[in-house]
Amino acid sequence: MKILVVSHTYIVDLNCEKLRALSQLEADTEVTVIVPKRWNPGGVQSKIIETQFKDEGKFRIIPVSNFSENHQGLLTFGTDIISILKKYQPNIIQVEQGSKSLAYAQMISLNKLLGLNAKNIFFTWWNLAYELKFPVSLLEKYNLSHTHGIISGNKDGAEILCDRNYKGAIKVMPQLGIDEALFAPKLQPDLAESLGIKLGEFVVGFVGRFVPEKGILTLLDALASVKDKDWKCLLLGRGELKEELMRKAIAHNIQDRIIIVESVAHDEVSKYINLMSTLVLPSETTYKFKTLTSVGWKEQFGHVIIEAMGCQVPVIGSDSGEIPHVISDTGMVFPEGNVEALANCLMQLMDNPELAHDLGQLGYAKAMSQYTNKALAKQQLEFYQELVN
Repeated sequence: MKILVVSHTYIVDLNCEKLRALSQLEADTEVTVIVPKRWNPGGVQSKIIETQFKDEGKFRIIPVSNFSENHQGLLTFGTDIISILKKYQPNIIQVEQGSKSLAYAQMISLNKLLGLNAKNIFFTWWNLAYELKFPVSLLEKYNLSHTHGIISGNKDGAEILCDRNYKGAIKVMPQLGIDEALFAPKLQPDLAESLGIKLGEFVVGFVGRFVPEKGILTLLDALASVKDKDWKCLLLGRGELKEELMRKAIAHNIQDRIIIVESVAHDEVSKYINLMSTLVLPSETTYKFKTLTSVGWKEQFGHVIIEAMGCQVPVIGSDSGEIPHVISDTGMVFPEGNVEALANCLMQLMDNPELAHDLGQLGYAKAMSQYTNKALAKQQLEFYQELVN
């Protein structure tokens, strides 16, 4: 099977591991990845990324000239994409830019014009209901009407597309998995000492942006309500709420127990997760954000949850978006924004080390069976085979 994947996501080599694994599953499987030649990720990394060609035999990355260097929905490709499609003659074309993307419409049209007869698939994270106006409504209608299969990063996204009259096959699975060699349980005594964390201390962890929708203020309030317990809090990230966090910590007289670490490379994150007694993802749904085609945000997956699971760290998450489905019965889930409920979850783990250990083991088993790059690659290939056969 020849698979062509189109996405700006794979300009980062670490994000390619699932597709590399996919290319190795069967002898006749090849994976070609199309990425923009130039891309500006924005945010903290403001520089333009110039992507490079890679050929690893059955897995290759091909940069293609592109229009729009920082907008997923407007991304399209130059005419050099035509010769690539002709050369590789894919059986599967998967575009990972959502249901309303111009790049997906472009690949659908080229698939038809070139007579490739490939199956059209797109990946989406979007998990809130939306209404579209012309011409975007027409664009999505065209895309959905020519779609053979969808991979949705969450259950809500799949249900929304069914509500939009899509009748075809849908697979629910995340876009990226975890490297089980990197996200694995490993003691970090030197790092703990450098951060002032003592052996046996209960460490409540958070990894993510310091923004309202990530629920970090709710976490701090919950910790303040259990300040009679012996704990420290390790916050890995940065964002607009840093100063407010520290003001709140000082007001509750817990500032000496808060440890903030910024700017950690992704391949170093596992070391910090391994210092945690529990990882908390207290995300909160909001309708304050607006784009051209939709309003609002809720947690689309919560990748840090499966990273913690891989390290055998028990997880606590809110019920925002996909979080309760990812955690299921392998951790603890509380109503989003509910300080008392989150505090209760924390106390249960603090007071019951056996429960914490058992949940860590359950999460680890689930991560290894469902969320490693190889496990996801197998799920993806099985979905392709269902569509082709």
